[in-house]
Amino acid sequence: MSHLLPFMLCLAGFAGLAFAMDRQQRNVIGRPLKAAATYVLRVVGACVLLCALGLLVTWNGWGLALVIFSGHTSLAAGLVYCGLLAYVKMDAR
Repeated sequence: MSHLLPFMLCLAGFAGLAFAMDRQQRNVIGRPLKAAATYVLRVVGACVLLCALGLLVTWNGWGLALVIFSGHTSLAAGLVYCGLLAYVKMDAR
């Protein structure tokens, strides 16, 4: 069992959810996206997170999978947050 695939899915899911927010859209893209694109980002981000959970449950069972998923989501959310902070600080220069 590899932790890389579920972690990358969590990272992609949180990145999608982050870019579904108006503030990040304005900071990174320069303008807010259309409502339909924002909705698609939210749905895809949530579905990718559910796919990561499904993989972990298939490989480990519910008990251990939820613990591993919690760790992957915490690390992925932290990396996305730090990445957005770094981008905003570099953009402010």
